[in-house]
Amino acid sequence: MSKGAVVRHIRPLLVGFSSVLLVAGGATVAVVPANAAPSEPLRDDGRGAEARTGATDLRATTRARPQSRGPRAAGGLEMPTSYPYQPDLRVYPAVPDQSTTGDLLAYHDLAPLLNGWMDQSDRISAQVVGQSTQGRDLYLVTLTAPESKRETSRQTAWREEIRNDPDGAAADSKLERDYKQPIWFSSNIHGNEWEGTDASMQVIEDLVEAPWSEVGDLLEDHRLYFSLTLNPDGRVAGTRATALGLNENRDMITNTTPESVSFVKTGAAVQPFLAADLHGYTGVLQVEPCGPPHGENYEYDLFIPHGYAMARQVEDDVVAADIPGNTYYNIETGDVVDENTGPETAHIAIPYRDIPSGWDDYPPIFTAQYAAFFGAITSTVELPLSRPTSTTQSPENAGVNTAVAKRTIESMVDYVADNGDDLLANQIEMFRRGVAGEPKDSLTEADVAGVPGPDEWKPLWDVVDDQDPVEVPRAYVIPVGDGQRSTSDAENVVRQLLLHEIEVGVLRQDATVGGTTYPRGSYVVDMHQPLRGLANSLLDLGTDISQKVPTMYDISAWSYSYLWGATVDKVGSTADGPVGATKPIAAPVPDRDVPRGQGPVTFDLAGIADYQALNALLEQGVAVSMLADGTAVADRADKDAVRDVARTFDIDLDKVTKAERDALDDPTTKGLDDLTVAVSGTQDDTLSLTELGFDDLVPVSSATLTADPTLLDDVDVLWVASGLNFSAAQEAGRAAVQSYVDSGRSIVGAGSAGFNAASGFGLVSATRVAGNGAGNGIVALDTPAASVLAPYAQDHSFIYPASAFSGLGAGTTTQQSYEGDPFLAGHWLPGNGGVGPEGVAGLAAAIAGESASGAKGFVFGTSVMFRNHVKGGQSQAARALFWAGPEGDGVVP
Repeated sequence: MSKGAVVRHIRPLLVGFSSVLLVAGGATVAVVPANAAPSEPLRDDGRGAEARTGATDLRATTRARPQSRGPRAAGGLEMPTSYPYQPDLRVYPAVPDQSTTGDLLAYHDLAPLLNGWMDQSDRISAQVVGQSTQGRDLYLVTLTAPESKRETSRQTAWREEIRNDPDGAAADSKLERDYKQPIWFSSNIHGNEWEGTDASMQVIEDLVEAPWSEVGDLLEDHRLYFSLTLNPDGRVAGTRATALGLNENRDMITNTTPESVSFVKTGAAVQPFLAADLHGYTGVLQVEPCGPPHGENYEYDLFIPHGYAMARQVEDDVVAADIPGNTYYNIETGDVVDENTGPETAHIAIPYRDIPSGWDDYPPIFTAQYAAFFGAITSTVELPLSRPTSTTQSPENAGVNTAVAKRTIESMVDYVADNGDDLLANQIEMFRRGVAGEPKDSLTEADVAGVPGPDEWKPLWDVVDDQDPVEVPRAYVIPVGDGQRSTSDAENVVRQLLLHEIEVGVLRQDATVGGTTYPRGSYVVDMHQPLRGLANSLLDLGTDISQKVPTMYDISAWSYSYLWGATVDKVGSTADGPVGATKPIAAPVPDRDVPRGQGPVTFDLAGIADYQALNALLEQGVAVSMLADGTAVADRADKDAVRDVARTFDIDLDKVTKAERDALDDPTTKGLDDLTVAVSGTQDDTLSLTELGFDDLVPVSSATLTADPTLLDDVDVLWVASGLNFSAAQEAGRAAVQSYVDSGRSIVGAGSAGFNAASGFGLVSATRVAGNGAGNGIVALDTPAASVLAPYAQDHSFIYPASAFSGLGAGTTTQQSYEGDPFLAGHWLPGNGGVGPEGVAGLAAAIAGESASGAKGFVFGTSVMFRNHVKGGQSQAARALFWAGPEGDGVVP
């Protein structure tokens, strides 16, 4: 019997949901005590297999859990050294949980059920792979046949061989025959999209309880991984965002949330053939792949053929299942209908086929698009029936969605089981291209015909040259020394690359490339490496794709090189030789240095860690002055405080020079103060300011200031990026801000809200030019020599959307301006109430002014704090805040 034929026997078993789960949504679930002993414990023989009783279904026999053998590191994640791996999961107390509005599993139901199944069977393993923002465990559940320590070690070695020695893997017949093919399902990344968790739990239960004769081949040949809830805090609260207020499914390359960090580590450790993330709700079941534009760095000839064929199989299987209450996409009318009119006309939605624009897979900020760089076919699965309110779900809709999700999981498992050999070969080939450093070919209409594998996708490849070609460099070099804008930002970029499993080395000796000499110790990201697609996507500029499609689903540009504050050079071509001899690293090389002796010390104020150190010193009462060139000078009366801050934030301190000591008397030198900052903005602003080390933050809005005008009494600077529009009934709040400005205190902000506040209270005078509200991307900037931002200036920033300023009044100055051809990468057309890039060319991108009271205003027209991703912009915002803030005592010369 074929592998696929055996797997299909799980289908009839995955129809019902056992009574233990039927009552879970609204009734009490019995908690299995963690230390409860089974009636007939079985013994671990030390090889990972347990002694068996005479039961017919041996692998479902109740037994004692073996002692933990200890996990090992893989992909930055601790993974078991044998299976089953069955720790006693922490059981959380029952609390109100919005999941139960749909008779779905509460978060606190999960651990008791998993503990019970692990007491019952050695097919199931569970591990905690991180904690949520509020401290809830993130579970990874594995279903597979038991493995001894030796067997797991062999599986791990094969997984590493696939990535790091793909030529060897391709020739390894034992690997091809015995490698357990990994399949990964994740759910509930949006907290108020619940049902993927419940469907996964149903599948897990059925695989635990089914006779071994029905599921044995599946579990012998595969590991099925389930990330049950990627956002447990949101699940409980019924919110889309995490407890940080962030959309985790936009955070896969910035990783502000601990939940997204767990996801990327899990993806690297699992290295799946298939990664599917279950969401909702789009009116009808929707299964990716996506429509155009298609990202330059993906290997679409390896991804699309099976990705589309799998989506089509899901479509056929779900339509054939005829799930009561499900909806369908009628291809004749283009409507979503309740009636199943049969396979000829009743479909699901597949964006690659059905959505010409606005549902793309361009940025790797999403789970599915990120996982594709590990050689998986991937899919975001959108379940059909929406919720009655944003925080509740109806039992009826939840029942339909759960059934649809379950059928989708089953169909995808069957697809991988039927096509696993091809998927293995494709994963190996993707890594081989990276390791070999082959030129990256875009998939054009001209060469589609020759792509092997399923071919139903071919007539639908959307337009000629839909996937832009990309020139892969030999390396990205992050220099050290005088050629580096910010040492601290450079280390941050390296740290982030290593989180994503990108290989980074340091030069053993000076190396010259293209006439530029890079000092020993410079960081090198050699693009002859397995994850070269991910590395290039993270580091490259990207493309202006404005003319490709009229709309985009989300952002169209991102870049560590251009937006994270560090100098990163793209050097050579992939056919060139290596950039000098390098030594691999697992962490950035520490830069901390505290000089001996007495007297003040200096450090750069260039990057985020520098501002963290500055704020930490000010918080501890250390006197700090900022020179005209942007350098910080810190008093060293409290040597311990200075030393500890340098070590904590990895800051290089230098002895003050005579010129710097003399500059302390210069009128352009400013003593800095520990700032209290009022924030009228979103979570992006609060998180960015917190990351910069501003710990005295006062949230304000039009409503709160009207209710309590004293909120501004102890505030030094007011940051405005949204939410400060006073109505006629909010005059008390407006008067509070006016009094604040009249007292000589300042406003710094960004975008239309920042401009309206600064101009409305008389701090700047200009006309705002609005960019298209949907326009987003990377822009080129000029910084005048006299600008507040001139020290450690940056040439690029991000807009979403852009603001520019014309007709500057007396006393208002340009602090940054858009270049004559400002738009470098992204999607930005005129329309939607705003101009395109040509409409801001040469105009001011940041302005400043001052009122008669001495209050200052500073407004960014760029999105310096967008999603906490624009790290370089954050340090610019910090510089503007200290410029606008009050004078501190400073360092006595």
